[in-house]
Amino acid sequence: MTTASNSTAPWPAGGEPFDAQIHRLWTDSLAWTTQHGLQIIAAGIGAAIIVLLLVALKRFGLRLCRNHTNRNEWPFIIGQALGKTRLWFMVAVAAQLVATYADAPVYLGRTIAFFFTVASVLQVAVWARVLILGLIAHRAGGAANASSLGSAMGIIRLLVTIAVFAIAAIVILDNLGVNVTGLIAGLGIGGIAIGLAAQGIFQDLFAALSILFDKPFQRGEGISYDTTSGSVEAIGLKSTRIRSATGEEIVISNANLLNKELRNFTRLKRRRMIHRFGVIYQTAPDVLASIPAKVRAIVEAESKTEFLRCGMVGLGASSLDFELQYDIRSTDYEEVFATNHRVLIAILTQFNAEGVDFAYPTQTTFTAAPDGRMVMPYPEPAGHDASPAAT
Repeated sequence: MTTASNSTAPWPAGGEPFDAQIHRLWTDSLAWTTQHGLQIIAAGIGAAIIVLLLVALKRFGLRLCRNHTNRNEWPFIIGQALGKTRLWFMVAVAAQLVATYADAPVYLGRTIAFFFTVASVLQVAVWARVLILGLIAHRAGGAANASSLGSAMGIIRLLVTIAVFAIAAIVILDNLGVNVTGLIAGLGIGGIAIGLAAQGIFQDLFAALSILFDKPFQRGEGISYDTTSGSVEAIGLKSTRIRSATGEEIVISNANLLNKELRNFTRLKRRRMIHRFGVIYQTAPDVLASIPAKVRAIVEAESKTEFLRCGMVGLGASSLDFELQYDIRSTDYEEVFATNHRVLIAILTQFNAEGVDFAYPTQTTFTAAPDGRMVMPYPEPAGHDASPAAT
């Protein structure tokens, strides 16, 4: 019997009935096993070793998953991918190795090649899906952050699955000799139509992915944009929900939110406090000169504060204006708020104790007689000469 090497080309055409093809496949296979017994045994041993290695690799992956409980770290992701190695893929690899090494007949070789192609592409698709979803989960930075995307993660899994297995189907058909040009063109046109019809949804979805990968903010962090500030409660498929400082829930689309200038207060290593205060014009110059040193001592008495500057910055309409600047080294807003409160109370307490008066808006009115002589705004006591007065 004459044998031929394995090939992925289409099966020979010639109008031979299907039952005749099956009969030829059977007879050729029997003849091949009798004529190439030693080659088949040697190839079978090699195939068995390959299968054992693949089984060991799968068990190694499952062991990685058991030893690493964090599902978003690379050891778990790689172990999960290895654990998805399927038995039918191992059998297809072993059969292809035997058919190639032992020079299987045409019909048998191409049958094995067909199943090997399908099994290999599907196995690669399974691995690719696990790795892509693992990469997304890893970029999310943790289970809490990944779950913060809510329905977005569900649609991401669906889209990744559809895309990966659609590509796998095209590759399988192409390797089997099917002309997939028209199929690819049809999928492209259909994708464009769907994209145009759901442009807004996909825009917000990709914005959600941008939030996931770029991480301008995460759930629980405090942000502000325009005149709105609050804490991020949820990042969904289409919108982000923010709990404002006044208590109401604010819902804004992801695309619209990313187009704004965002400020993330949670990631501040320090917060700068800037306060202006004024004292009355009757304050003595030497007292004015001592105010910066007094304020500095108050600020530096706190453990997490860093004094920057304090001094007179202007002569106001009814006050001598000072400005205080200092940093609080903390990312906890509650601690920052409490520290700032203590500093301001300490300044007020010391100024009151030393008789330094804070200014408030005042106005002085002078009253004059028709001849221009200043008069008192109240009746003068009897026997007292009138004199100019101001109130």
